[in-house]
Amino acid sequence: MSTRFQIAAILFLVVQSVAFGVTLLVALQVAPAERALMLLPWMVVFSAFVSGPIAWTIAPRMRAEFKRQRRVGQVWRR
Repeated sequence: MSTRFQIAAILFLVVQSVAFGVTLLVALQVAPAERALMLLPWMVVFSAFVSGPIAWTIAPRMRAEFKRQRRVGQVWRR
């Protein structure tokens, strides 16, 4: 497995929970409570579908930040 895939897999859970929370808040604000409960399975599927590409996009940026911090640390050690 590539490092990007591993980071994206960890990020997927975080991004999915945030996406689900946002969709839940929107559904509860817009729709009545009975209808929001009927939309719950669709919100789970939507958040899972959207989270993959978002996590895949964020992963290289996190790795770049780690590399940047590591380079700065090596300069200070000398």
